Amino acid sequence: MKVLSLFDGISCARVALERAGFAVELYYASEIDRYAKQISIKNYPDVLQIGDVKEIQSHLITGIDLLIGGSPCQDLSIAKRDRKGLDGERSGLFWEYVRILKEVKPKWFILENVASMSKNNRDIISKTLGIEPIMIDASLVSAQTRKRYFWTNIPNVELPQDRNIRLKDILLPDTYTEYDKSYPLTASYNGAVLWNSIDKNQRTMVWNKPIKVGHFKSGGQGQRVYSIDGKSVTLSAHGGGWGAKTGLYLIKDYARKLEPIECERLQGLPDDYTAGISKNKRRKVLGNAFNVDVIAHILNGIKKYENL
Repeated sequence: MKVLSLFDGISCARVALERAGFAVELYYASEIDRYAKQISIKNYPDVLQIGDVKEIQSHLITGIDLLIGGSPCQDLSIAKRDRKGLDGERSGLFWEYVRILKEVKPKWFILENVASMSKNNRDIISKTLGIEPIMIDASLVSAQTRKRYFWTNIPNVELPQDRNIRLKDILLPDTYTEYDKSYPLTASYNGAVLWNSIDKNQRTMVWNKPIKVGHFKSGGQGQRVYSIDGKSVTLSAHGGGWGAKTGLYLIKDYARKLEPIECERLQGLPDDYTAGISKNKRRKVLGNAFNVDVIAHILNGIKKYENL
């Protein structure tokens, strides 16, 4: 298969192709982040790095079987105030995806973006691509809540089966005493068990979502603490304060952030896939990445179609 991956990041699409059983003949990667490119090249030295999506000369790239990309979400995400949507500098790169899609004319295409975008922006993308998206939450295949829209011409894509993975299933052995920035959880955590509020007579534990059990200091986004019996919140590329937007997780009586290997597992990647750069840079590139198992699930639709 010949692949053109836009906004390639750390080449999670390449991992997904292999996981779905596709032989990759050529893999072009358009990426500008130096650390993401470093990780891609470390794992796949044969990837052809072609730089900025705005500078791609499509007539030089022929015979593409799959065009894939997760265009930047910063101007679309509900997390950003005063977002400019598809007119924004970052999310406006969607139009480069469209340009290349029209020029390259691949057999198959996949576009990914956040499910928190406005209905207006979603409708614009759908009308432009001529197809409605499917929303897949990576919590079905991982221990992470990560809702994303996928626009694709791969037929008959359905939701993957729930693998029932909790955060505690992917954690490293408990090493909380080694953290020089672990915090004792002093806030109340009476909410550690969420009960089904629909039927009060049948108190069923709800664990297929993040379960907030407390906070420390002012309780800002990076100071919220979650139970390992639920899912993690969506991995974020945001740096900043302790915990950043990915939160903290209660290990025994201490709260800590997730280790890079744990973040790799949340994205369906092999352990130490992102090794070689600092921990915070690893977390950043992982926050920008695809969930590998979701993409592999979508790609399996090609095999089902071609075997009909």
